[in-house]
Amino acid sequence: MSFREARVRDAHSARGPALLRLLRPHHWVKNGFVLLPVPFALAAGAQLELPRFLAGFAGFCLLNSAIYVLNDIRDAEADRLSPRKRTRPIAAGEVSLAAAWGTFVATLACALALGAATGLASALTIYAIYGAANVIYSLGAKHVPLLDVFILASGFLLRVLLGTALVEAPPSSWLLLCTSALALFLAFAKRRGDLAEGVGADHRPALSGYNERFLDSAIGICAGLALVTYALYCGEAEVLAPGREMASLPPVAFAIFQYLRLALVTGAGANPVTLAWSERSLQVCGLLWLAAIGWSLGLY
Repeated sequence: MSFREARVRDAHSARGPALLRLLRPHHWVKNGFVLLPVPFALAAGAQLELPRFLAGFAGFCLLNSAIYVLNDIRDAEADRLSPRKRTRPIAAGEVSLAAAWGTFVATLACALALGAATGLASALTIYAIYGAANVIYSLGAKHVPLLDVFILASGFLLRVLLGTALVEAPPSSWLLLCTSALALFLAFAKRRGDLAEGVGADHRPALSGYNERFLDSAIGICAGLALVTYALYCGEAEVLAPGREMASLPPVAFAIFQYLRLALVTGAGANPVTLAWSERSLQVCGLLWLAAIGWSLGLY
């Protein structure tokens, strides 16, 4: 399925239940970053308490949804003027503001309850930082060039930190560097996609501070940095079997270059969630990465 076909399919999904679409559960795919450090941590001796991990993961998914609802409430008027966002439930008039506020409060309460059920202060701290960063973003930081990208990227880094917190393992410095570079890569590609789609500075003021030349350079730098730091992470990881340390590098490299190609050639980077669900090559790379990591860890 092409990216444009996927966008059409997403538009047709507007027929689904309005409140469910308001929560955007398909965006939970981004929480795959929570799982990234887990295989390495378990191989290093960390213990996985499945009920606690699932509670923390589910709570974070609901926290994501609560923030999406809050953003849609705040941006309803602007969304009505956007060809891409005017079908959102609040902007389209399918969900009233009263119902949206009720959904926000209920979803946030469930998220915090699940976070508290983990019994980990570190997990709740990450919840709080993620929520605060997104509130700051919504209140105006999204209109400031570079600051908007760095806040978007911080969300992916916090997901990785949540993964390490839920298994009570210290995060590797190389892992944090690699995640930061990859997150900035995705965030800059998103802005590149906005420009390619013709989103105007009147709807997203931060775009007035970007052009394609700058974004192409930033995306290239971050892609290279992500590859180098991931290779160094694998090379330094003591839990990987000797001679197998770099087995997972090829699918990671292919996925980054494929995403880079899609962002620069087709302008498809504006919606990474749609790409994650529709781009088969990226999905295959994810499966190959899991297989390679299992082999590198000596599981078979």
